[in-house]
Amino acid sequence: MVTDFEKRFGVLAVERGYITRDQLLEAMKLQVEQDLDGMEHRLLGSLLFDMGYMSIDQVNEVIEAIKQSE
Repeated sequence: MVTDFEKRFGVLAVERGYITRDQLLEAMKLQVEQDLDGMEHRLLGSLLFDMGYMSIDQVNEVIEAIKQSE
């Protein structure tokens, strides 16, 4: 299940130009496939980093932006 945090994470990452819409959709698809296969749920930031689409600094910047908006 996709949480509000993950929805915002993906939208912010696209809005900041760190990833494309297609990259976000690819990561979300992988996330759902892994969930359905019974694997441990992984956050989008972790998936996008492991896929090579975002740097750890970019992931952290998006997380900080979410924290500041709460």
